[in-house]
Amino acid sequence: MSAEPEAYRAGFACLVGRPNAGKSTLTNALVGSKVAITSSKPQTTRHAVRGIRTTPTSQLILVDTPGLHRPRSLLGQRLNDVVRETLLSVDVIGFCLPSDQRVGPGDTFIARDLLDLHRVRRVPVVAIATKSDAVTRDRLAEHLVAIDQLGDWDAIIPCSATGGEQVEEVADVLASYLPASPALYPADQITDESTLVQIAELVREAALEGVRDELPHSLAVQVEEIVPREDRPEGSPLSDVRVNVFVERSSQKAIIIGRGGSRLRDVGTEARRGIEALLGHRVHLDLHVKVAKDWQRDPKALDRLGF
Repeated sequence: MSAEPEAYRAGFACLVGRPNAGKSTLTNALVGSKVAITSSKPQTTRHAVRGIRTTPTSQLILVDTPGLHRPRSLLGQRLNDVVRETLLSVDVIGFCLPSDQRVGPGDTFIARDLLDLHRVRRVPVVAIATKSDAVTRDRLAEHLVAIDQLGDWDAIIPCSATGGEQVEEVADVLASYLPASPALYPADQITDESTLVQIAELVREAALEGVRDELPHSLAVQVEEIVPREDRPEGSPLSDVRVNVFVERSSQKAIIIGRGGSRLRDVGTEARRGIEALLGHRVHLDLHVKVAKDWQRDPKALDRLGF
């Protein structure tokens, strides 16, 4: 391994913002690979996913948090706690504000939290106008002015994660606030998520697509086991992956399974592609949909499901 330059920087950056602000998409763009699931449904992220971006001059460890929101369940409270705990342990914060939506009460709520944190702990906050490709130049200019008026930020930068515009600039700005330090992870590592968590997230992402609006928050996924098949030809491994998908009501179970099991088959097909890419070999995916009544409000169920 070549020696790192004396000015090498390494540390943690946290992306925050209200639900569906583009945090997961930006995390994936900054890392250059998919480490966080994305969905058009808000509150897709449920825990702090670490993505790692290593360059010759810095290592930026990105913590993609759930969206801060006014909680309506015990799960919602725990998600907000994850965000606030994360904010206390990072070197720089990226506050994501989507350009295709006007600055609203949710942004003001988060801005107040961040400005308090900045006063107490002096953590730098970079305001990021995400989804800049979704609006006209005039609308983007208005949005940047509104962000400036929202608080006293260390920097303001627009970007489009899907279009790749200004992503490198965002990375450079965030990295400039990291402390001088050697790299904290091997150069080829892009996440510290366990394989089990990554598989569960791939299944949840597939299950989230195309379901009714009330269902996303009721979905939880757990990997029961991964068992390599014995007596496989050399160079052609196959694993059985058994996964449980939990919902809160029988009516939701019917939605996930679909008519004649059609929807669950689609979920399995989509998830299997991602799992095979992750494991590097073929898998047989065994999905089971189970009802865990009102798990979002049940402390024991939340603990069991890893929240």
